[in-house]
Amino acid sequence: MQFSLDLRDRVADGTITVSYRLWSRPKVKVGGVYRSGSVAIEIDEIELLPFSSITDEDLAQTGEIDVEALRRRAAHAGPIDQDTLLYRVEFHVAQTNDDDR
Repeated sequence: MQFSLDLRDRVADGTITVSYRLWSRPKVKVGGVYRSGSVAIEIDEIELLPFSSITDEDLAQTGEIDVEALRRRAAHAGPIDQDTLLYRVEFHVAQTNDDDR
């Protein structure tokens, strides 16, 4: 799962743990481990939710400053209104390059 360059360090240090994706179908699965920059992340949960359901807590976990910034970032795949369904992907860092695995 890829992240914009400006988000990668915060994904790697565990600050960002939620991402919203405008996918036609899920591109990851719960329990899957995916390379993301310098780390591997493991998917904890995937939900399909309307954009309007994004909470302040979720917004803080995305690393975005407000919902409009999140809307702009996710909209690279198409327009997003309040009813647009997005995949909410929750994850954690499973491995870093420093791990001995």
